[in-house]
Amino acid sequence: MSLPDLSRFYINGAWLAPVSSARLPLIDPATEEEFGMLAMGGAEDVERAVQAAHAALPAFSETTPEERTALLRRILALYEERLEEFAEAMRQEMGAPIGFSRKAQAARGSLHLNALIEVMERFSFEENGRSGTTRLRYEPVGVCGLITPWNWPINQIVVKVAPAIAAGCTMVLKPSEFSAVSAILFAQVLHEAGVPPGVFNLVNGDGRNVGSVISSHPLIDMVSFTGSTGAGIEVAKSAAPTVKRVTQELGGKSANILLDDVDFTEAVKKGVAACFTNSGQSCSIPTRMIVPRERMQEVVELAVAAAAKFRLGDTKDLQTDLGPLVNRAQFERVRGLIQSGIDEGATLQTGGPERPEGLEKGYYVRPTIFTEVTPEMTIAREEIFGPVLSILAYDSEEEAIEIANSSNYGLAAYVQSGSLDRARRVARKLRGGQVHINYPPADFHAPFGGFRQSGNGREWGEAGLREYLEVKAIIGYQSEPSS
Repeated sequence: MSLPDLSRFYINGAWLAPVSSARLPLIDPATEEEFGMLAMGGAEDVERAVQAAHAALPAFSETTPEERTALLRRILALYEERLEEFAEAMRQEMGAPIGFSRKAQAARGSLHLNALIEVMERFSFEENGRSGTTRLRYEPVGVCGLITPWNWPINQIVVKVAPAIAAGCTMVLKPSEFSAVSAILFAQVLHEAGVPPGVFNLVNGDGRNVGSVISSHPLIDMVSFTGSTGAGIEVAKSAAPTVKRVTQELGGKSANILLDDVDFTEAVKKGVAACFTNSGQSCSIPTRMIVPRERMQEVVELAVAAAAKFRLGDTKDLQTDLGPLVNRAQFERVRGLIQSGIDEGATLQTGGPERPEGLEKGYYVRPTIFTEVTPEMTIAREEIFGPVLSILAYDSEEEAIEIANSSNYGLAAYVQSGSLDRARRVARKLRGGQVHINYPPADFHAPFGGFRQSGNGREWGEAGLREYLEVKAIIGYQSEPSS
């Protein structure tokens, strides 16, 4: 795949040279080799983009839902024509093995667009209130600042950009500087689909020089941020003086309770696979497996055997299961957290902080499993963002729930049981925005978001659309109903 032009930003329907002269080398995490040089923006670049979005808002906010749905269909068709380009871009920029990049990373764009189109086909932007005299209108929130991460690049762009378009908003996107290639490709798709000038604007850069300017800008009405909890706190602080709406999807430390009546052979194998999804670089994956103490030895044997089947290697190879972590900083951070588990007394069953054998280049981390983990240990509390599973023991169902809910996070939770009724009962007691029973398939209409320090607001499907809407009550819209 030939790289798109990395030296320009998409502003007001055109590819413009940045005001800033800053550049960032892009590094393939599988080879540690530079493959491009990305233009990095600053406050003046953001200002141009915000002004374009502000100017485009009056006209675009008055388009009909049918017009915006037709636009989403064009975006979907053009995106699907270029799926392989997107898969290759994410393979190179953030290290997703090509098979996973095709089946999961790139595929997510289509799945979310399809789900949103289905929502638009039945969503009512106007309805009567209960009194019969008031009319409720769901109107676009305005100019949106969208800040997205590197771990699921297109997934996170689509679940922000698509509902913003569907609602009639205009926007400025700052993708992660570590996954900017796929963002530029998506901007090309939007341009070709006929998104009006100024509706969508793209400025690449880092959080300090671009993200903070977006979150504090007085003409931006809403910020949607996905990233770490620490960064989310800074976004909220920057946004507070202008009282703009802030939605956040932040970190997670999801628990996976295996109840004593489950088929452990399947539950453990699937739990390990879920934890290692995207090389562990996902905020909602189950990184804490909570199991009956009397079954611990069986669980250890099953988990270690499952981990041994994951193949690390060349991201171009279809047989590769786990790719590298996204960059050196993340690589060193994850290895440091693995070492903290050893230092704090957890038992290392497999893996560890050393480089995988035969992989002297690339930011690869061994699939790692710890037991004898207690809730106060660092590896049980902090989001690691690598292929690291912590296994904790419980003596009663009530204790399992207590351990699961002891985290400061609440993005997701998992429960496995041979009894659906029992799993449902436990699921109701778990503090998480999504609770998964017996490893179900993904539901792209289900609201996605967290409790507590995992953020606020929801994405995906109708819930994601509503985040970009304000409700207006027009009282006295109709005369009093006749008696």
